[in-house]
Amino acid sequence: MSLPLPATPFQPRKPGIARRAGVLTLLTGLGLLIGAGAASAHVTVNPGTATAGSYSKLTFRVPNESATASTVQVTVDFPTDHPFASVSVKKEPGWTATVTRSTLDTPVTQGNTTITEAVTSITWKADADGQISLGEFAEFDVSVGPVPDVESISFPAAQTYSDGTVVDWDEPTPASGEEPEHPAPTLTVVQADGDGDAGHSHGADTSTAPATDSTATVSAAAEHGDTDSAARVLAVIGIVVGAGGLLVGAIGIRRGRSAR
Repeated sequence: MSLPLPATPFQPRKPGIARRAGVLTLLTGLGLLIGAGAASAHVTVNPGTATAGSYSKLTFRVPNESATASTVQVTVDFPTDHPFASVSVKKEPGWTATVTRSTLDTPVTQGNTTITEAVTSITWKADADGQISLGEFAEFDVSVGPVPDVESISFPAAQTYSDGTVVDWDEPTPASGEEPEHPAPTLTVVQADGDGDAGHSHGADTSTAPATDSTATVSAAAEHGDTDSAARVLAVIGIVVGAGGLLVGAIGIRRGRSAR
């Protein structure tokens, strides 16, 4: 008569590895979501290029990055070494614009025009309805011209929050091309198309500019749109991947708890 074999003792699954993997995946997903939102949260000038000698409409885009305060004031500095002879500000609902004009230390000659006084800064101040909250952005339009014939023009900006915090967007991009933490909004200046037509510009303000080459303007607008679309696609990909990470992490944690 054979004796029954002893029963194999039950060995519960160890949840430690699954739980740790779930937590790690969860944190990774959160990091991707945060990174996707912060990747483009800079004060920028749009479009990023303009044609030398043209009149252009520049849009300063200001996103809010604070989770606890609203943006209540924005100041943008304009160049004095290569000033604009003409600057006009579009009225923005909910904001009051103050334009500062200063006498130049040294007059600047551009073409047949000698500039002795120029706009050196514009400050937009919000009323109660104009403040920029988390997850929002505002745009401020300025018509300028003629665009100086230089490689690029920097517009250092200061963003003031309702809690008194001031963020300066004034760091130049080094020759290596690596973006600094707080880059200054920068406009790249390109030469005319070679046909003697310096009146058109990327994003030109046709209300003040000379006649434009409509084909070139449309192409520039499309190029800018493609850039924005690419940024949106990357942000969506980051959000989708991040959401997937959150889901996998949650499943891993749940399985770990169920295995106890």
